[in-house]
Amino acid sequence: MNIDNEIKLPFYAKATIFLIGLFVFFSILYIAQEIIVPLVFAFIIAIVLHPVVNFFVRIKINRVIAITITLFLTFLVIAAFSTFLFSQASMFSDSWPTLVNNFTAILNQSITWVSGYFDINPQNIHDWIIKTKGEILNVSTDTIGQTLVSLGNSLVVLFLVPVYVFIILFYEPLLLDFIRKVFGKTNKSQVNEIVIQTKTVIQRYLVGLLIEALMVAILDASALLILGIDYAILLGIIGALLNVIPYIGGLVAVALPMMIAIATKSTAWYAFYVLASYYFIQLIDNNYIVPIIVSSKVKINALFSVIVVIAGNALWGIAGMFLSIPLLAIVKLIFDHIESLKPWGFLLGDTMPPILKIKPIFKKIYKKKSI
Repeated sequence: MNIDNEIKLPFYAKATIFLIGLFVFFSILYIAQEIIVPLVFAFIIAIVLHPVVNFFVRIKINRVIAITITLFLTFLVIAAFSTFLFSQASMFSDSWPTLVNNFTAILNQSITWVSGYFDINPQNIHDWIIKTKGEILNVSTDTIGQTLVSLGNSLVVLFLVPVYVFIILFYEPLLLDFIRKVFGKTNKSQVNEIVIQTKTVIQRYLVGLLIEALMVAILDASALLILGIDYAILLGIIGALLNVIPYIGGLVAVALPMMIAIATKSTAWYAFYVLASYYFIQLIDNNYIVPIIVSSKVKINALFSVIVVIAGNALWGIAGMFLSIPLLAIVKLIFDHIESLKPWGFLLGDTMPPILKIKPIFKKIYKKKSI
């Protein structure tokens, strides 16, 4: 018996092994998410901050001090943004009951008109509205409490992220050398290329994404301020953050300012103006800001972008939605550099092959039969 001969398995056996392995892999990701998610965030943040650390190192600053300065500056920026966002959110939460009352009153008027026009008993509908209104207020209070509890738990994890980032930046040469040694000297050039391109892709993608979010926030807030919508700055920031989630975030982002417009304005036309403004901003974002600013080398098609965002939410929640696209971009980059996996990389991309033209063979068959 020749030991060198490869064991050939039938297709169903290979498919079964693959599916079991996939199930085990995603189960581990889900079970260990409290460990894995902070590490993934830390690796991505470390890659983004790497050029800043290198800048300080090039001007003859000790590497440890350079990493400390970079993390401190990053903390100041995040703290300033979080403080501003929290102050805006506090003002919005104080006005939440009033907004619910106004929205309910408008909904009452609309349902009264509809019930009269279609000859429907309005009493049942009004009872349902009163019940729903109470549930909304109770749910909002419960949600705030649950959010504070989960926020407290998340803070413990968030304190670990800067530690992870510091360690990753400090041991970067060791980690890179480890990756090269794992794949051997024969694949050294290919591994170096994948590592360099991965760093470039993540840096360009995330830095471009931050610039895009800033520009969209300014455009959204400006449009809402022009229309006179309350809490324009907060709604603009929320819209920009949701816009980071491809295809799905833009739809959710416009719903909240439309509801605020309906609840605070004298006419529902303002909701339509908000919808039109956000649609125009989305056109600018999709056709000008994203191609020019984000300019990622890795292009993911819309189908897998939506699938991976939904899967990321099911696996890791909101964090998974934000991490899904960068991780999929890394996966595609690796697929593109491994010969046996290139078809999968092509499937994830947005390069459309030429449409095959089917020859009209039915006419030929018909002619042969007639002869």
